[in-house]
Amino acid sequence: MTENKAQVAGLLLAAGGGRRLGGRPKALLRHRGRPLVEHAVGVLRAGGCTRVHVVLGAQADAVREQALLPGCVLVDNPDWEEGMGSSLRAGLRSLADTGARAALVSLVDQPGIGREAVARVLAAYQSPLSLAAAAYGGVRGHPVLFGSGHWAGIAATATGDRGARAYLRAHDDIVTLVECGDVAEAYDIDTEGDLIHLE
Repeated sequence: MTENKAQVAGLLLAAGGGRRLGGRPKALLRHRGRPLVEHAVGVLRAGGCTRVHVVLGAQADAVREQALLPGCVLVDNPDWEEGMGSSLRAGLRSLADTGARAALVSLVDQPGIGREAVARVLAAYQSPLSLAAAAYGGVRGHPVLFGSGHWAGIAATATGDRGARAYLRAHDDIVTLVECGDVAEAYDIDTEGDLIHLE
């Protein structure tokens, strides 16, 4: 791995309470016999992220007990019920003094996105001013890469469940879209019907 890529930290947002899944935290859904959060961390590592921060919220203590997450920095988001924006802010705060020059952000409830997509987006990192996102048929999705030069602006606009959407839209002209539709599927595990995607 080049020194450049080592400056990019993986940031996994895994705080959701699974409201439409009967209140089952998404991090603890079972996938291939283990909690989904373990799978998502494994994908980030396999894609090239040597350090990973995981934002926890709903039933954080149970996630700590049940999931094997060695080497990860676990970040508690007490405001997780406010939505993904609060988790993104908490995650970026946790990276502030680590020397990381970019964050590659992924969501725990997208198991159809594997290491190939992570590696492609990671490869788009150039500098702390980089902004990149996976695209599926030209439509922006996850994972996304935020150079540290953008973190303050993203944190200032990340509210509710919108995360960085407003910031990315405002900076659309400098976002590098990385097509990943040939190697990944960007579905979410949001409802009972989506559970068919878990193995």
